[in-house]
Amino acid sequence: MSGRRFSWGWRRKKRKGGLTEYLVILAVAFILVFGVVRPFIVEPFWIPSESMVPTLEVGDRVFVNKFIYRFHEPERGDIVVFQSPEDENEDLIKRVVAVPGDRVPVQPDGVLRVNREPQEEPYVKAPFPYGNVFGPTKVPEGHVFVMGDNRGNSRDSRFIGPIPIQDIKGKAFSRFWPPSRIGAL
Repeated sequence: MSGRRFSWGWRRKKRKGGLTEYLVILAVAFILVFGVVRPFIVEPFWIPSESMVPTLEVGDRVFVNKFIYRFHEPERGDIVVFQSPEDENEDLIKRVVAVPGDRVPVQPDGVLRVNREPQEEPYVKAPFPYGNVFGPTKVPEGHVFVMGDNRGNSRDSRFIGPIPIQDIKGKAFSRFWPPSRIGAL
């Protein structure tokens, strides 16, 4: 009998310690996620518009790597989240199509050219609106030229100008919602 009492007493004591331990772990996890991970490493973003269709649909949720551009500059093809130059409280998501020093025109046939080379862009929603001519313009140092994949419905660098690299919050790398569309970008 004395062994049973010891066993029961130990369980009660362990359970009480277990609850305290659980609360401490929960508090540390909360601090790590909201104090370190989200502000500096990875943050979820919600897609509010059709500007990136078909790559991203309205309501999709993506993870954005906020740490990556501390090591290298954005590259052509990266999908980036950045602060809107028109509204500091709004974030936009677009694809980098040109980097500093590139010359960018959009031809009357709808073809994007970078440094006179036509770009192969299988992700662009067709049909591209013909007559949507832009440029040419040279991307200044410290900036990138971004465009939505749904070129006919995207307020991008053609309208708001090249984006300062310092305004880029990070690179979208994975869609996590909806479950049917989970995957890398």
